[in-house]
Amino acid sequence: MNASAAPVVQASADVADSAVLGAGTRVWHLAQVREGATLGIDCNIGRGAYIGPDVVLGDGCKIQNYALVYEPARLGDGVFIGPAAVLTNDEFPRAINPDGSPKSADDWHAVGVTIGRGAAIGARAVCIAPVTVGEWALVAAGAVVAKDVPDYALVVGVPAKRIGWVGKAGKPLVLQDGAWVCPVSGDRYLETDGVLAPEA
Repeated sequence: MNASAAPVVQASADVADSAVLGAGTRVWHLAQVREGATLGIDCNIGRGAYIGPDVVLGDGCKIQNYALVYEPARLGDGVFIGPAAVLTNDEFPRAINPDGSPKSADDWHAVGVTIGRGAAIGARAVCIAPVTVGEWALVAAGAVVAKDVPDYALVVGVPAKRIGWVGKAGKPLVLQDGAWVCPVSGDRYLETDGVLAPEA
């Protein structure tokens, strides 16, 4: 982490005066960071990405080009949001009220997506609020997440379903001698009642 470098904001980006950017954070062309958003140290906000009001990003997050992170999303450290992925915030979306009048901020209640440390959301995936994606989980490209995702889960499809487990390296784990093993690091995990945790 680069805790001493000043944030870098490209001239075409739109960053609200009340947004807080951590040291070393970079905001690229045409990205928008709204009022009250807080971005941690060493985050990377890609071209055309949108960070909504009061959204919180941990340290080392990477928001790829044209991803949309709507308020009040909360992202842990090291979260990856793929290109054109969307984190929604409205359970019952409508542009107008039943009487035909335009909806205002007072006519609905924003709900957020929560994403745990180290998790990754693939390109064009959609997380429908108010879901929680667990730590180090991996959501496949194009998936639609409509229910909570456990830590270390690999989910795919529409709606997204768990098809396996991943380790911190992001590679699918392999079942060996009763434990789930990372083919990259050799780290071992144990599954108990649908919950995966590192072996003690």
